[in-house]
Amino acid sequence: MELKQLLFYLIIILVFIFLVKRIKKRMSYKSKQAQVPSLSRKKEQHYESLGLTEQEIRFFRETMTTAKEQIDQLQKNMAAIAKLKAIDLRNDTIQICQSLFKEIVEEPTRLHLADKFLYTHLPNLLELTEKYCEINQHKVKDKETYTKLEESAQMIDEVSKLIKSDYQLFVAEDFQDLDVELSIAKQSVSRDNEAIKEKE
Repeated sequence: MELKQLLFYLIIILVFIFLVKRIKKRMSYKSKQAQVPSLSRKKEQHYESLGLTEQEIRFFRETMTTAKEQIDQLQKNMAAIAKLKAIDLRNDTIQICQSLFKEIVEEPTRLHLADKFLYTHLPNLLELTEKYCEINQHKVKDKETYTKLEESAQMIDEVSKLIKSDYQLFVAEDFQDLDVELSIAKQSVSRDNEAIKEKE
């Protein structure tokens, strides 16, 4: 009877320790999210010149602070395990996330074009990589564990491809602008070449 009680109390203590660690991890992540860096005068003028209100600026900065923290953690997760490194190399996931982040920061009025990236794909990818890392650290793995890891890796790969699509959607307008500029330049070069031929 005493051995059973001892085991029962030991299990209760282990579960309690596990729950405390999980809660601390989540609380530290949330407290980090709330720390928005101070706004420089130059950035404030940039946002105001784009017509953003004080409330819109605050919302934008909070959103981008969260995204930066998620990208930083994603980068750590991807670098931690060879399988995730391979997915990152194949899809340029971290580089694309960082590039898209910079593009959004430069053009805050286009935030709505990155909503799937910011509110769905990036958080999902972060959560998937965290779970993958957690399961991969298990000392004893059975067939089911390896199956789950493989399924997770495939999903991480798919979400990485979605992030690449998010980036392409966000910069599509830049490509359209470039097409217009190229068309104007070609017409100009063509006219100039014709004018040179006529003079000869």
